[in-house]
Amino acid sequence: MSKKSLLTLLSTAALSAVAALSVPMAASVAGPIAEARPTAKSPYTNKVYLVRLSELPVVAYDGSIKGYPATRPRPGQKINPNSPAVVNYKGYLEGRQDAVLAKVGGGRKLYSYGYVINGFAAELTAAQAARLRSTPGVLSVEKDVAMELDTSSTPQFIGVDGDDGVWATTGARGENVIIGIVDGGVWPEHPSLSDRTDVNGNATKEGKLGYQQIPGWHGRCVPGEAFTASNCNQKLIGARYYNEGWEGNAGIDEQLPYEYNSPRDYGGHGTHTATTAGGNAGVQATGLAAALGKVSGIAPRARIAAYKVCWQTATGGSCYSSDSLAAIDQAVADGVDVINFSISGSRTSFLDSVEVAFLFAADAGVFVATSAGNSGPGSSTVAHGGPWLTTVANGTHNRTGVGSVTLGNGMTINGASFANATPELPLVRSKDAGLPGVDAAKLALCFGTTDGPGDTLPHDNTPLLDPAKVAGKIVVCERGSNVLVNKSQNVMNAGGAGMVLLNTPTSVATQLAILHVVPTVHVGPGAGNADYTAIDGYAATPGATATINQSQPVFNVPAPTTASSSSRGPLQAGGGDLLKPDVMAPGTDILAGVAPPGNSGKLFDLYSGTSMSSPHVAGLAALFKELYPSWSPMMIKSAIMTTGYDARDPNVSMATLIFRQGAGQVDPKKAVHPGAVYKHGFNDWLAFLCGATTGVNPSTCTALRNAGYSTEPSNLNVPSIAIGDMLVAQTVKRRLTNVSGKKLTLTASVTGMGGFAVAHPPSLTLNPGETVPFEITFTRATAALNAYTGGQLTWSGDGYVIRSPIVVRPVALVAPAAVSSDGSPISYSVTFGYQGPFTATARGLVAPMVTAGTVDDDPTDSDCSLTSPNAQLMPVTIPAGTTYARYGTFDADVNAGSDLDLCVFQGTTLVGSSTTATSEEAVNLSFTNPSAAPIALTVVVQGWGVAGSTPFKLHEWYVGTAAAGNMSVSAPATATPNGTGTIDLSFSGLASGTRYLGSVAYGGVTGLPGPTIVSVNVP
Repeated sequence: MSKKSLLTLLSTAALSAVAALSVPMAASVAGPIAEARPTAKSPYTNKVYLVRLSELPVVAYDGSIKGYPATRPRPGQKINPNSPAVVNYKGYLEGRQDAVLAKVGGGRKLYSYGYVINGFAAELTAAQAARLRSTPGVLSVEKDVAMELDTSSTPQFIGVDGDDGVWATTGARGENVIIGIVDGGVWPEHPSLSDRTDVNGNATKEGKLGYQQIPGWHGRCVPGEAFTASNCNQKLIGARYYNEGWEGNAGIDEQLPYEYNSPRDYGGHGTHTATTAGGNAGVQATGLAAALGKVSGIAPRARIAAYKVCWQTATGGSCYSSDSLAAIDQAVADGVDVINFSISGSRTSFLDSVEVAFLFAADAGVFVATSAGNSGPGSSTVAHGGPWLTTVANGTHNRTGVGSVTLGNGMTINGASFANATPELPLVRSKDAGLPGVDAAKLALCFGTTDGPGDTLPHDNTPLLDPAKVAGKIVVCERGSNVLVNKSQNVMNAGGAGMVLLNTPTSVATQLAILHVVPTVHVGPGAGNADYTAIDGYAATPGATATINQSQPVFNVPAPTTASSSSRGPLQAGGGDLLKPDVMAPGTDILAGVAPPGNSGKLFDLYSGTSMSSPHVAGLAALFKELYPSWSPMMIKSAIMTTGYDARDPNVSMATLIFRQGAGQVDPKKAVHPGAVYKHGFNDWLAFLCGATTGVNPSTCTALRNAGYSTEPSNLNVPSIAIGDMLVAQTVKRRLTNVSGKKLTLTASVTGMGGFAVAHPPSLTLNPGETVPFEITFTRATAALNAYTGGQLTWSGDGYVIRSPIVVRPVALVAPAAVSSDGSPISYSVTFGYQGPFTATARGLVAPMVTAGTVDDDPTDSDCSLTSPNAQLMPVTIPAGTTYARYGTFDADVNAGSDLDLCVFQGTTLVGSSTTATSEEAVNLSFTNPSAAPIALTVVVQGWGVAGSTPFKLHEWYVGTAAAGNMSVSAPATATPNGTGTIDLSFSGLASGTRYLGSVAYGGVTGLPGPTIVSVNVP
């Protein structure tokens, strides 16, 4: 079947859109901004929703509507947003959007999208949003959620700089490739972004070619507060800003008065990612960073286009999805070749609106790099699961700074430092130098009056230190709670001349070399916390003095290792049949440009997070775009993945390592000559979605299968192999394409995969340009059930090594996670992965406990939390022996159109949340080992979108281990490998109008999955 036909089928699909889960992020302990979670709010009286319609966007439109010619670009070409065909079709889409909006009584339309996604953002009442969900032609209605903002030596460390680096050996530096940075704006005067014709631009004169005439470029420089069109140049060729998620300029002025209503960066995150990806080469760092030498972007000759969607809050960068969609849509129309998106995303959905926009962007030839997230070290925390994206983990690199402090008693203690030397100065402990009446615990940590865990804005922050006691002195500040750079900022604000940052006996023991605003050395703990004892004790003596010694950068740190904060797999979406993250790149202590206002006046600073690793890969993609302009984004992704190498994480299994690093640390010197690649594209993605998620039109999936596409997710032709639920054996299909320009003979080998028999072709022979399919079969022998085993498939020969990571989890039984009924008998199938006895037994059914309440609207649209305004906090208790608990609310129990959210806390720890765009919310808690004692929780019912107030009913279900006599289970008594069994359920004695909950538990052998949850809603 043709792609044209498949695109038409997709346009009628009811694609599901699952809002990103709101999971708290750990506050950063090093570096400003990059890992802090925002506390954004919406100023709108009503709520903002994202509405997606069925017609194809411009980049995919096939000409199927009479009177509107096709606008889909040919391979290797970009759309021209000014062409009559594009203008007319875009106008048609806007007309359809307006008509749909009019059907529900209109609303305040904030954005109209049409280039890579067809839809709009609008301020609506909850009732209007509810009506839109059932309007013909509407695919999805989502809440507008606020997402968070998730080198001097790294170009040489990864292999683009140096005599044998990519710049020198290929000549590629990203010449005329356009990188779109969807982030927090840009500081246009930054020397790393100065005009390509000046000293920092490292170029010969370009004559009269202005940035407006760059081939394929249709963007512009949008003026605004402290920003004019003349701020753009031949390096920074475009700049736009988007703030309708904040109610436009007025909303920013009211809520974030220090921010710039323009593309100008305030916090520094956008400038940092832009200069990391494509900053000019060899720019001398200034200020506190001067000792670190010169700074280069990965693709120093690339052009930069900045799209500001993130706005600095007290705890980081807040980015509404409505604004991000507008920027992505416009960036593709403008003509960018690469997009960097260092902003968080969904962990559970492939098909929220932002991910769908990126799907169409990638199909149009735009390479998209995204951050994996900063929610490590927990497993299954990785975001941005789409196979059309390149999702990047955060690794360390080999540079750090070493320094020391010499006490007045002659003792010298070494630590981490990028400090310039101080003379001998008086030494004082912060806890001895506070203002009257201040909190002693906060004083010891060098807090300011507005400091808090995760706070990253030192502006208007008054120190608790007494200037009369610290002026001109070195201050000992203890580690803990507040961001480290805020401690030194508070010391400087009080007149201090230096800081000794001291690990305490109870704090984290690591030392971090970061750029502080006063000379700083980070020390401790020493054997038995000797450093703490020595410094704390000496500083308490009268007349104590100290000297902070000159630091030295060193480049001998064992690297890379995975940063602890970097999000890990397995990916929650797709059942474990796709590996994420894809690759790892440097993301810890990355030196790049920043914006002075949010960085204590600095132009260069060290940031950490996957926000920093992602632009490394975006820069690499720009080099590939110059070297291989005809390559698709997925060919580039394959080259980067199959040439990676392992991180140096100690004492971890191969599977654990792969879920941290993906295919491994990027190695550009090898990646630019990959030998062969794994290609996949739009139809492959649709087929993958048919098997990996719900919501794709069944006729689309049937057409794909009839056309020869596999809808088994593990068969997607990505450069990695992941199987999340293998029974006895599984065969995986791949295709390898020769891009070497010569005939290749490649020999296969598999390492790792202990406990499996692995069958594969011994070799492949590929002519230039030829694509050859192959199969690899995994058969479980002794591998542990329900645990991942990792390994590597390597094709080698003719000077090439093409490596693919493998993760496989064998299971004893595949059963549905949940089934439902209206009280009538139901059946479902299970598949066995073992030979032996099998049982299926009933637990429950139980009726809910129901508590009625009333909740008022939350005017802030904040994430559901214990402090959400007007939320109802309801104490609940899970009984001892509970195996499964559910808390839920329903549309039928609230005023029409109301949108409630639900979240559950144990103490102050979030244990679950449900934030759909309706009031049909459910938080489920499963207990493999039931507690012998009751568990106290708090359920928060939040009125996210309510007209004034609404009644609600909180339902509580607690399923134990016993049957209630109202559900009968019939099942096979024996399991046969790869055999299928039928589970029959029947119900009796159920009351009408009641929602019951129970489960079917499985037994017979060890290693069986958890119970199948049974929901019975009796009319």
